[in-house]
Amino acid sequence: MENDVPDSLQLKSLVLRGTRFDPPLFLAPMANLTHSALRRLLADFGGYGALFTEMLSAKMILHENFTHSPWLKRRPHEGKVVYQLLVTDADKLPEIIAHLSGLQPDGLDLNCACSAPTIMQQHGGAALFEEPSRMAGIVRIMRRCYAGPLTVKIRLGRQRDDWRSRLMERIHILESEGVDALILHPRFLEEKLRRLARHDLYGEIAACTRLPLIANGDISGAEYVRMRPAQFDSVSGLMMGRHAIAQPWLFGQWRNPSLSVDLGEVVRRFCGYLADDFNPDKAMRRLKIWTPYFACNFVYGHTLFKAVQGAPDWERAVTRILEFLDTGPERRTSISVDGL
Repeated sequence: MENDVPDSLQLKSLVLRGTRFDPPLFLAPMANLTHSALRRLLADFGGYGALFTEMLSAKMILHENFTHSPWLKRRPHEGKVVYQLLVTDADKLPEIIAHLSGLQPDGLDLNCACSAPTIMQQHGGAALFEEPSRMAGIVRIMRRCYAGPLTVKIRLGRQRDDWRSRLMERIHILESEGVDALILHPRFLEEKLRRLARHDLYGEIAACTRLPLIANGDISGAEYVRMRPAQFDSVSGLMMGRHAIAQPWLFGQWRNPSLSVDLGEVVRRFCGYLADDFNPDKAMRRLKIWTPYFACNFVYGHTLFKAVQGAPDWERAVTRILEFLDTGPERRTSISVDGL
């Protein structure tokens, strides 16, 4: 069945182990951002196939309360939710997955892409991808313990002359261990976000694996993809992160380009959702983390950023955002999230 992604792509719904993701558009996992409050806000606009949680420490899941945890809790109107896990070893992994099953996840994703120093030091994320036998052992247990869609998020690996052969070796391991799809962020481990994602590699990599590829990295919306059909015609899904944080209505406008957005209402809703899920100190921290992204929508967004960062308390921070919007600030026709 065709969906509302650009006609030039002709992307169809993605079915993994009987679970249908339609459209195959996904919110990327982002630390301190894709918590329950922000997922709730995106759900108000719809247009996606699934929302991903932020990367969750697998071992901490055993100590979280599903009803109250803003990282784990989900609301019915969110639709499909995929839980991304940071796994550093197989200790208690069957128990963790059994516990998480109480949330009825629509998928599990193993993070083999994060190159943050603290994650690398724990031998997780991109460091796990560099140790194929350890990665294989962890994926084997996840597959044995979880019957639903299992994906793995990866980068290209280390920037070496033999990166292609090393990448394909690891992809074939993931194939053999029963992974259902790969989320590919086409940058090298060392690059973080310093250069443009290599979207031109999807065709080459897709030709060497039977696994569906979900494209990730620098995808800013429908127009970005529509202008680059050759780069994306071999992928089975699209994942957006920073741009969807800056514009929580992004998926909704992909499906409905004429969708009208009241920015003041967006802010009021989001602040209400933060207050529902976090205590005031933590809500303030999440609001300050989100504001630089939201500020990208405005020509003079730096003034909004500074006003919120300098706010002495929660009430004043919220007031400053609404006061900024009341001035009718000039909007950018296209946004840049570089540096965030």
